[in-house]
Amino acid sequence: MSFTTVDAVLPTSRWRDVYLTAGARAVSACGDYLAAISLALALQSAGAGGIAVSGVMLAAALPLVLLAPLTGRLADRMDSRTLLVGAGGAQAGCCVVLAYAERVDVILVFVALLACGLAVTQPTLAALLPEMVRRVDLPRASALNQTAALLGMLLAPGLAGLLVGQFGVRVPLLIDAASYLALVAAGLLLRTRRGGRRTTASTRPPGPAPVTPAAVAGIRPAAGWRLRRDPLLWTMVVAVAGTIAGVGAVNVIEVFYVRETLHASTTMFGLVSTAWILGMLIGAGLLARTARRARDDGALAQGVLVLLGLACLAVALGAVVPAAGWLLPLWLIGGVANGGLNVFSNLVLTNRVPPAERGRAFAAQGAANQGAGMFGFLVGGVLLARFAPRPLVAVTGLAGLAVVLAVTPIVLRAARRERRAGPVTGPEGAALATSVPAA
Repeated sequence: MSFTTVDAVLPTSRWRDVYLTAGARAVSACGDYLAAISLALALQSAGAGGIAVSGVMLAAALPLVLLAPLTGRLADRMDSRTLLVGAGGAQAGCCVVLAYAERVDVILVFVALLACGLAVTQPTLAALLPEMVRRVDLPRASALNQTAALLGMLLAPGLAGLLVGQFGVRVPLLIDAASYLALVAAGLLLRTRRGGRRTTASTRPPGPAPVTPAAVAGIRPAAGWRLRRDPLLWTMVVAVAGTIAGVGAVNVIEVFYVRETLHASTTMFGLVSTAWILGMLIGAGLLARTARRARDDGALAQGVLVLLGLACLAVALGAVVPAAGWLLPLWLIGGVANGGLNVFSNLVLTNRVPPAERGRAFAAQGAANQGAGMFGFLVGGVLLARFAPRPLVAVTGLAGLAVVLAVTPIVLRAARRERRAGPVTGPEGAALATSVPAA
């Protein structure tokens, strides 16, 4: 089942808004990743253990999980401009304070406050993108936005290694504070807006209301959209989150594996991190066209599983390398799979969620992934206190593969059931498309 409302309103896609959003994401993503890597390097260089590094990562992830029910509703009900300007400004202020903080507890508090802002801006931007473009252009627009964010992240590891080595952690954090102003500028300049009074006026076409998953299931409209009422989408979200829970500990282990086990420099660590991001950049661009040509949402969900498995396999193979340089091609392959599965999964969600509920949907998806990542961060920090990094890298990759194998039959059954049910009939008897149109 799909929701095709924007094409009925937009004769052409609003590419100006897409490019503005992409530019804002590139700048803010560079600042975010720069700050994250700088903090990890600073803690590791100061002799902090895995618990300290995982504590910072947990502080950055916890608000995105706990606040998802609230921030998803805010993204759907409040004016997107208000949210972007307000959250971006608050994040810039918090980052300035964080740059001058010295106590670990203060650092953790302000990292968490920055994440509170991210919990607002992420679903807001994600739900805005489908309103900017016609449905046939959505894979391209999604890949473009992901590419822009990844380009920003590509610059961050090298900058982090250089700036931390020369100036310490303060300068990178001040640069991160300035990057949040890009979100404020985007909020002021974007013509596309949703939430508040203008959600229905700007996005709903004239005529009968669109068919929703609740309506198809015979549920009264008042009951609203629920993720668990869509078996295919629900199983895909669970599959991705479960895999992240299995393999996510590598994000904590990686810095110790590269720096201490493989005896690499901070520059090489930056290059290894860059390789994964570069792969994501390539994967988003290459696989966007494949996403557009997919048979239906079931095929997209199956593609997500294949790409998840490939990414986990790359991580598992990384445990046997003799030197950090060997990680570069493996991380590049894993990143390609990661970038592709992001495009696939976001397209499935957009296809299957009513426009007015997409803020909640993207917040729920983000909360599932962040919650799974938090589990990985915690496990990684605990295990590093007892075991060497190399076997832990192998365990994380194999754990992710095990989750993919376990959930694959469930996703396949959901896809088969939907195909047997056939197309959904709209209010005037016309069949609603269940596939993504080809270019």
